[in-house]
Amino acid sequence: MSDNFIQLNYLPLGKKGKVKALMSDGPTRRRMLDLGLIADTEVEALQKSPSGDPIAYDIRGAIIALRSEEASKIIVETL
Repeated sequence: MSDNFIQLNYLPLGKKGKVKALMSDGPTRRRMLDLGLIADTEVEALQKSPSGDPIAYDIRGAIIALRSEEASKIIVETL
């Protein structure tokens, strides 16, 4: 994989990425798609909870909190 492609949970706070792949399946994949995580969607990492998990992301104008386990299955290209 290129250096520009990382798992969403490694996207630094304040940085943006563009969704390139979903590695999950079943109901989890369906949920991610329903949240708007489709190809080329821009995602920005906004804030971590005090414990570090979950992390809040701006996805299509909505603030969505994803646990690290879920976010690790989303591959983004850093912008």
